[in-house]
Amino acid sequence: MTATLSSTKARAALRTSARVSVESLLIILMLAVTLWVLGRMWSVVWPLVVGLLLTTLTWPPTRFLRRRGWRPALAASVVTVLFLLVTVGVVALIAVPVASQSGQLTDGVVEGIQRVREWAAGPPLNIGDAQIDKAFDTAVSRAQDGVGSMVGTVVTGVTTVVNGLVTGVLALFLMFFFLKDGPRFLPWLARQLPGRLATDVPTVAARGWDTLGAFVRSQAAVGLLDAVLIGLGLWIVGVPLVLPLAVLTFVSAFVPIIGALFAGFVAVLIALVSNGLTDALIVLAVIVVVQQLEGNVFQPMIQSRGLGLHAAVVLLAVTLGGNLAGIVGSLLAVPVAALIAVVWNYVREQLREPSPDPGADESDAGVAVPS
Repeated sequence: MTATLSSTKARAALRTSARVSVESLLIILMLAVTLWVLGRMWSVVWPLVVGLLLTTLTWPPTRFLRRRGWRPALAASVVTVLFLLVTVGVVALIAVPVASQSGQLTDGVVEGIQRVREWAAGPPLNIGDAQIDKAFDTAVSRAQDGVGSMVGTVVTGVTTVVNGLVTGVLALFLMFFFLKDGPRFLPWLARQLPGRLATDVPTVAARGWDTLGAFVRSQAAVGLLDAVLIGLGLWIVGVPLVLPLAVLTFVSAFVPIIGALFAGFVAVLIALVSNGLTDALIVLAVIVVVQQLEGNVFQPMIQSRGLGLHAAVVLLAVTLGGNLAGIVGSLLAVPVAALIAVVWNYVREQLREPSPDPGADESDAGVAVPS
């Protein structure tokens, strides 16, 4: 006898599917509107983001001074001035030489890609169809744009991505106020929100701040170690443009996975063009060794806890961020994904079923379970 479908269950399933679809569309619409509003307010949002990122780097010394009895305004002022002096020194000592060599770096990458193209066209591969040619031409164009953007970001500072000096000044002032009044923000926020939001929002904000600070500081430390070690290896081998390549390695550290591949690819191409195949292979070995040390030694030592994101999620986030907003999107993709994970984990905690009564477990402990 053939089983028939229940019309009642079918209607219930359709109603449930329709309700879920409508709710999903509303959520997507809300996200789209939020992104549109952020895009319209980007001239304000970007300095705020930069100010927060800078605050995560400068908060530890500020906290140290405050714990030593310094007044909040004085501690924030001293740290802000010191940060400004260090930034000006870095621009004078590093960014100016990098700017003078940025054209050579771009030309070297393009020439390296052309050599790889010529090698692929010869034996034993003998690849020469139009699609491969088009792919290499696209790679040359992207290398020029990508290296130019990365070097330009390093040379002129991340504050020039949107509004140049205005953004930098706003971010610096915001950093000062965050350092001075940051600890009072969450209690103030809790007093402004009604009901349960007074607890939920400050808790999520505190967790997000801890996650963001851990990411920025650890990536900066790991990127600095990578830049020093790889730059030292390039200098020993005799590869030119050591300083621009080291700076590119440091900046690329803030784009997990893809950043390291990009910086290593550029360094190997420069070594191939200037020193030949043998030195290029040596540079490749140096980069692989440093990356292994980073993944197995440096990051476990520097990062007290991870972001809680799988490598596949990080890769997809960086790819999506780069497609949506270029270099800026790649830099912000992982922190944004980590903050979304913080919110999601907190929501899961609040929606979790309450644990069973421990007393009930103890009372059932002596009951024999039949085999």
